Formats: sequence, structure tokens, C-alpha cells
Amino acid sequence: MRIGSPNKTIAFFITLGVVLVLLAVGLNVGWIVLNWRRVVPLVLGIVFFGLIIAGVVVNTIFLVREVRRNEQQDSFLNAVTHELKTPVASIRLYLETLERRQLDEAQRRQFYGVMLSDTERLLGTIERVLQAGEARHGDRRRDWDEVDFGTLVKNAVKSTSLHHALPAGALRTDEISEEPMLVRGNPEQLLTAVTNLLENAAKYSGGKPDIVVNLTTPNIDTLIFSVQDRGIGIPRRELKRIFKRFYRAHTAGFGQVKGTGLGLFIVRSVARQHGGDAYAESEGVGKGSTFHLRLPRVHRRESA
Repeated sequence: MRIGSPNKTIAFFITLGVVLVLLAVGLNVGWIVLNWRRVVPLVLGIVFFGLIIAGVVVNTIFLVREVRRNEQQDSFLNAVTHELKTPVASIRLYLETLERRQLDEAQRRQFYGVMLSDTERLLGTIERVLQAGEARHGDRRRDWDEVDFGTLVKNAVKSTSLHHALPAGALRTDEISEEPMLVRGNPEQLLTAVTNLLENAAKYSGGKPDIVVNLTTPNIDTLIFSVQDRGIGIPRRELKRIFKRFYRAHTAGFGQVKGTGLGLFIVRSVARQHGGDAYAESEGVGKGSTFHLRLPRVHRRESA
């Protein structure tokens, strides 16, 4: 049965649940009135009433969650389709131009560069989808090693600045010690988590990025990697939801930012697989946001 938009569907099931609860209350009150002098039927009626109410409430909650999950999956499919279709269409256009027209060497090199960039975008989208699938399989400790997290962060900052062609000072580091800051884990997964947070800040910073990266040690056993931006911010009610798979925050007035809704899900999954966590802070829309990645620290290299 197709009811309409997701919000209308959710409202329908909530209303249906309320009506069923009211009917159950009415039936139970009638039962009590008719059997108030008979102890056993009265007790059984109250017990069955409680079970019916609990079942209706649980069923309504389940239906609402399923509707929201389907809405997020539809949004994910639309986003992935766009992320795949756009670079493919661009590559095809440039290839058709190269086939039909005689171009000088400079133009050909320019076209090749654009097509390589579109190819990287395609591979990045596919890689995020694959990583999201792997992240759901739980704790995998294959290929774990001791990683200098400070060096990893500095390399990721340089790579992100080049990839997004950020001006000098737009993405800068602060409070990163020169001494080794070791964590134990999968280097590729850790780099993916750090890069996702940096690229997320770059995408949501608007026209004038101002991003500060910190790596601190609040205690001897913990590292906290933080990325602070002055971008569009996050509504407070959505701070706990943004790390869910497929979820994308709705920030009115700032347009639609490209993405699949998987980046932050991957970040939190990687953090938890490595014994840490990820969380976000924001004062609200238009006030920027700060993302934190917390990991356990290793103090000395283990002997082989």
C-alpha cells in the first residue's frame, strides 16, 4: 500500500497506533466494569491488556523505524546514482570530443586530466560503498600494526589540501607533537577515517574554508584527533544521527552537499573497531562543527 510521502506514512502509522491503543483501553475498561467482582477474569484481563498495549507500541515503533530506514536507503541510492552518473557522463563527453575533433596537445592533456579526476571520483565512491560493507562485519584485526598517528594525520592534511586545491592556511594543524604518537590498528582504515573527516570539513565549509586540525593526549592512554571548521554547522537534534549509515543531515538554507551518507558511518565504525569512538559537536546551523576521533594510545613498540 502506497500512502504518500515518508512523513505522511509515519504520521499514518503513529495515528493508527494511537487509535489501536485507545480501542484497547476502551475494551479493557469495559472488561473491568463487567468483571470487577470476579478476581480471576479481572486479573487476566489486565494482564492481556498490558500485553496488547505493549505489542501495539512495539509494532508502531518498528514500522516507523522501517519507514525512516527506507527513506534513508532511497536517499543513499539517489546520491550514489548521482555520484556515479555525473563522472561517467563527463568522461563520455570528453571521449566523444576527442574522437570527433582535432585538438592540440595542450587541450588533449587538459581533457586527460579532467577524465583522470572523474575516474578518481568514481573509484572513491565505489571504495566508500565497499568500506561501509566491510565496516558492518565487526572487529577484524588482520594486518594490524603500530602506526605513528601524528605522521598519518600530517600526510592526510597535505593530501586533502592538494585534492581540494585549498588556499594556504585554509586547512592547518595545531597542537601536533613531533614525538611519535602510536596507535595499533590497520593503517589503511585509520587513514580512511582521518581523510573522511578532513574531506567532510572541506565540503561543508562553504566558499571560505577555515579548518583547524588538532591531535591531543588528554591522558597517557588516549589520543583525540579533532577537526574544527567554521562551516554550515549541524542542528543539535541531529548530532547523534549523523554517524548512522546512509544518514545525511538536513541543513536548511545551505543547499545540498554531494555525498553518499557513508563517510561518518565509516569513521565511527573504524574508531570502534580500534577500541575508540567518534563524536561531533556543534552550536547549531551556521556556527561550524567539530568532529573528534578517539583512539587508544600505544606507548612503546612491541617486539616481534
